[in-house]
Amino acid sequence: MGLSPHCKQPVQAKNIPALEKIALVGNPNVGKSVIFGLLTGKYVTVSNYPGTSVEVMSGNFTLGGKKLLLLDTPGVNSLIPMSEDEKVTRDILLHEAPSAVIQVADAKNLRRSLLITLQLSEMGLPVVLALNMTDEAMDKGITINVQKLKTLLGIEVVSTVAPQRKGIKELRESVRAPRCANAVLPYHPTIEEYVARIASFVPPSGLSQRSLAVMILSGDASLREWLKANMNDVHLREVERLRDECQAKLREAVSLMVNRSRIEASEQIASAVIRKSGGEGGRALDWFGRMSMHPVYGVFVLLAVLYLLYQFVGRFGAGMLVDFVQNQIFGYYLNPAATKLVTSLVPVPLLQELLVGEYGLITVAITYAIAIILPLTVTFFVAFALLEDSGYLPRLAIMSNRLFNLIGLNGKAVLPMVLGLGCGTMAVMTSRILETKRDRIITTFLLALAIPCSAQLGVILGMLGALSVTATIVWIGSILAVLFVSGFLASKIVGGERTEFFLEIPPIRVPNAMNVLVKTLGRVEWYLKEAVPLFLLGTFILFVLHKLDLIEALERITSPVVVSLLGLPAKAAESFILGFLRRDYGAAGLFTMQQAGELDPIQSVVSLVTVTLFIPCLANFFMIIKERGIVTTAWIIGIVFPAAFLFGGLLNWLLRTFNVAL
Repeated sequence: MGLSPHCKQPVQAKNIPALEKIALVGNPNVGKSVIFGLLTGKYVTVSNYPGTSVEVMSGNFTLGGKKLLLLDTPGVNSLIPMSEDEKVTRDILLHEAPSAVIQVADAKNLRRSLLITLQLSEMGLPVVLALNMTDEAMDKGITINVQKLKTLLGIEVVSTVAPQRKGIKELRESVRAPRCANAVLPYHPTIEEYVARIASFVPPSGLSQRSLAVMILSGDASLREWLKANMNDVHLREVERLRDECQAKLREAVSLMVNRSRIEASEQIASAVIRKSGGEGGRALDWFGRMSMHPVYGVFVLLAVLYLLYQFVGRFGAGMLVDFVQNQIFGYYLNPAATKLVTSLVPVPLLQELLVGEYGLITVAITYAIAIILPLTVTFFVAFALLEDSGYLPRLAIMSNRLFNLIGLNGKAVLPMVLGLGCGTMAVMTSRILETKRDRIITTFLLALAIPCSAQLGVILGMLGALSVTATIVWIGSILAVLFVSGFLASKIVGGERTEFFLEIPPIRVPNAMNVLVKTLGRVEWYLKEAVPLFLLGTFILFVLHKLDLIEALERITSPVVVSLLGLPAKAAESFILGFLRRDYGAAGLFTMQQAGELDPIQSVVSLVTVTLFIPCLANFFMIIKERGIVTTAWIIGIVFPAAFLFGGLLNWLLRTFNVAL
């Protein structure tokens, strides 16, 4: 490795005004979001990166009296994209032309982080390396010679412990004069020959022509759009010809050879600067980490984690917290006070009804968003942050991978599915962790069709408790059958390549309270800004439908299907309509009918299966539109709605034909 000929001139302190944007880059779960929060404070904006559903945080970063823009890029394992998150990070470096990059690294796993450092070096970008979690590394007996690492890389390296704010001041000072790394990898001679030939055609940009040539030779299809926009057709065809010619001369894929060179270089650097002693703190955690991926014991760990997750989110969050906030705070204090205040201050009856009526913005939308969903959201985000910070999330995905392969997904889909048992609205949002549009569409479809939320699930279990064990088995079996059959069919219909399951496995560690707090607060802030307006909009639409008597009209339209196909009383149609407002409203209506003796056991089971498969609640509906778009949402609802009634009708026919005793 030698000095990079592609590097920009180092940015000195006197040139700070030229630093308009700084990119924060790093692997997943290295404490990047904590450092971002410490550098930017509260002036943060969250928005989707253009043309994607991936959110990017940006915030003001004051340096030497000058306000700069800090961009927090999605976590990556490579800058040759394999997922939408990685493509967004690469595109930010390519299109936004950051004047410097702060790379956050996990000091316990320096080799993995150096793979990113070497790619940033090849791109010719000034870099400051923040070695985060150095306290955890020391607990594991890992010591890094920071001065030697600075010399080998030729950049500033700062040791940090972000939750304790250690090293943050030094990190800010280092950004005043970032330097380009001097580590540039030599590849196989044939690759080097074609890198030089392709680089001569690549137009100048914020990244070095060499790095772009390596991406092209590595088969980076996501770069073609940029190449088409910045190269003439003749040069583009020549570049593609050279790429294919290079590959034809080599026995292995160029991407594998490039990656191997980077791994060997990162191993060489890491071995030169890391000293490992017999640390005692990590033995129990290392054992747990191994057990969590064991073919047998890992299943028990997985079941225990899922059980605790459901107990914390579903029972504690959806049960105790929701009951307290909804009934005590809102039901006893806030809503009566709001009703009294609106009645006395607003003389117009229509406005009174809009604010505090049956479909009032305060009594329904705000109550639903804050009293019901917010406790669920907070508990899930806490649980998610604990799993994320502990390093268990990749292990959870690995243990679930084989099961989810049956429905054309990989193990990462287990996370939104588990969240769906708490709140489908938040589960749709969490599906962003899946790499491809195909996987996100299939997961959203299955969430809308076959995953009951905790509020609905509680009422369903109450109804099943009054029936036999057979009834419970029929309900569970029906939902699982629909889930797997629908998932299998969706995987064959939805276009796109099947995602390869590849995960970097971080070490298990004790979650840091400050990390969990920062991540949870950031996500709750997103919820309040992005999701709450959806509840207000949905409730307003229901208010308008109610005033125009369209809700009653919908009940009359669906009544024949409910009676003829499902074999239910006409009154049950009202429960399905209310279920669109809130899923548990629909289940609660059926529960009331059961308690009044208006449903026999078969009708109870058929109605429960149908209401579980029925279209999601209004808030979930708007979240699907926001995440997947109006066209995809129309397809999902267009399939889910008839599928729920058709399967319910089929179940009704089977149970009555074979006279199943429930």
